[in-house]
Amino acid sequence: MLRRMGSICAWGLIGAATAAVSAQSFRVQCPNSTITHPGLTNDKEPAYTGATFTGTNGYPAAPANVNGAIKCQQISGGDGYATMADGTQTYMFSFGPLSGLANIAAGKPGTEFPSEFNTLYTSSTPLAPGDPATTDGTTPDLTKFTFNGAVGLAIDTDAMGDGKCTGTACINGHVDPRPIMDIAVMNGNIPAPLMAIDEDDEFFLTLTNVGMIMRPDLFEQHTVHFHGYPNASAFYDGVPDASVAINIGGSFTYYYLAPDAGTYFYHCHITPPEHLQMGMVGQIYVRPRQNRLPSTMTLYQGLQAQQKDLRTGCNPDADILCSNPLPAGGDDGISGGFDTATNTATKMYAYNDGDGSTAYDVEYPIQIHGFDPNFHFVGMTFNPEGFADMKDKYFLLNGRSYPDTIHDGPMQTQSADGASHFSQPLPAVITLKAGQKALLRISDLDVSEYQTLASLGIPMKVIGYNAKLLRDQEGHNMYYTTNSITLGGGESLDVILDSTGVPAGTYFLYTPNLDHLSNDAENFGGLMTEVHIN
Repeated sequence: MLRRMGSICAWGLIGAATAAVSAQSFRVQCPNSTITHPGLTNDKEPAYTGATFTGTNGYPAAPANVNGAIKCQQISGGDGYATMADGTQTYMFSFGPLSGLANIAAGKPGTEFPSEFNTLYTSSTPLAPGDPATTDGTTPDLTKFTFNGAVGLAIDTDAMGDGKCTGTACINGHVDPRPIMDIAVMNGNIPAPLMAIDEDDEFFLTLTNVGMIMRPDLFEQHTVHFHGYPNASAFYDGVPDASVAINIGGSFTYYYLAPDAGTYFYHCHITPPEHLQMGMVGQIYVRPRQNRLPSTMTLYQGLQAQQKDLRTGCNPDADILCSNPLPAGGDDGISGGFDTATNTATKMYAYNDGDGSTAYDVEYPIQIHGFDPNFHFVGMTFNPEGFADMKDKYFLLNGRSYPDTIHDGPMQTQSADGASHFSQPLPAVITLKAGQKALLRISDLDVSEYQTLASLGIPMKVIGYNAKLLRDQEGHNMYYTTNSITLGGGESLDVILDSTGVPAGTYFLYTPNLDHLSNDAENFGGLMTEVHIN
């Protein structure tokens, strides 16, 4: 279990003993069916044809329609390194991937259906530290690594020996801690592993705390807090005062329903200024039901059906916080595009707009963040951290500064034991075909700065703010077109870039704050990426 840690003597004194004793509490959870999603394989999204919960007097009846599916993901809490554009390796407290490894390395969400999450790793070659970055030597070939199941998942041989189950029925969340430690130790990502779910999904997210190898003196707990997410249960909110925190050597599975489409983000809520600054931040977005409307329904009819759902109904006359009323223009006859034969969406929308105004062709999650290199260095060297003097000097889009932002593919960083890992898997370059629309899901979890992004040559249409459609109570769209947006820490915006009529070429998305266009006061770097129109 501790092969990867041999070069760090201090870990052997404290951290390894802790993990070895308590790693038996590692577990994952990803059921194939639940009360809300009964008797299904749950390996696909069904079409949306009507409200999930209806009823009278505020009491829901049994599910009228089984909507959404079950999704699962496993992440680690620990530490790692990321490479800045000037070559500096920066130490982080961070989340890393423990499922969906191949998808995350390819810049996709690591969220999986149970049929893929509950897949055992059966290759004769054991998972190695840094996989999939180390699969093919110094030039990783992601086509040779396709495993997206939960790392460490194993058949419960005790249950099998007791005659309680046979074969794959003995996959019940039991794990082998060895591959979990091999993959997760010193394997932190910035941003944290990407998550994506659909409205009506049930999402099971397992956080496994593997400890921080570079700080064996810290027995840091970790949590996952979905910032701004409409989670009804404080128990799963990740704020330790009202929920639970996960100790080293333990796992905890968070449970969420996905009721409202939009762009959110998550972070650790243990000593938030420290853990956010150190890199424990990531993005999650929720895709709308409107993507799953069949051609037999119009977008307007689909939104009408959603008003009957007790969980997400929106009555502007009774709810002053209603953020998704029917469009004022009425039904314009735009039909849904969900292919019921293949269970795939052929038309994509950012929100349940009812009028098709948030349609897009490609989407790009953009996580804004900043690092104070002195704070990170002090955080690695057992010295008191200067919270009052915190000042970001590396400014990051998806964990990268320019020109690394246009590096297409995952970025590697060498860990303490010489193994590489994909520290920054999410590119920030935006590519469009002429006439296409790109949805930019922009979120900011910066601790010490406001951040501005400007677009040259391609206007930005802002359609959502903090995961809410910009629409008034009477159904009038309040979208606006601008050439720059400004975000503070804890805010998100949904922006559409429309390339219709824009000449082919390279355009820039950058910050006009000149001191944010640098790497630690050096030339180049900062918040800038390119938009390529082909």
